[in-house]
Amino acid sequence: MLKNGTILGVFALCCTGLVAVVNGLTKDTIHQQQVAQLSQTLTQVIPAQYHDNELVSQCIWVNSPDLLGTSDDLPAYIAMKQQQPTAIAIEAIAPDGYNGAIKIIIGIDNDNRVLGVRTLTHQETPGLGDKIELRKSDWVTEFTDKIWEQEDKSWFVKKDGGQFDQFTGATITPRAYVKAIRNAVAFVEANRKDLYLGGRPCGETETHE
Repeated sequence: MLKNGTILGVFALCCTGLVAVVNGLTKDTIHQQQVAQLSQTLTQVIPAQYHDNELVSQCIWVNSPDLLGTSDDLPAYIAMKQQQPTAIAIEAIAPDGYNGAIKIIIGIDNDNRVLGVRTLTHQETPGLGDKIELRKSDWVTEFTDKIWEQEDKSWFVKKDGGQFDQFTGATITPRAYVKAIRNAVAFVEANRKDLYLGGRPCGETETHE
């Protein structure tokens, strides 16, 4: 038993060391891939003509439990053209999706025009709620070039009297999605000046009680 225990212990140590070595060797590559994926997503929600800066590097933390759907800090990316802010890409949470929270990112210009929307993570039902993914449906493109105004009553799904399609057999998901976008644009409208003046860089962290 002692011999077997020793062999198992040595084997476990070797495995742990191997995992640590592999993690160390691949960490930089994984980070580079994540940055590349984020950069690609940002260019989808903020077109190239809106910026001459590297969007992924112009990141600040934002926080608004009421309008962004979570008490956690979320990243926002400022688009600059000739050193002037032109748009912002902001992450938001739709906490009331059918199967839980949906994380999205929205590009918004200075006129509250939605430049693009993409789904980052979700757990919605395959074949129904997953139409919020661009690879499954072009539904998210309905928001492109739509302008939000405070008194605009059309920023709802059609079942609720708005302009946006719901899914056949699935209204909860698109309803939560539209609400999250509506709230995110409202947050940007209310805080645009402070956001553009510069917030807390994404490299910094802060604890919220």
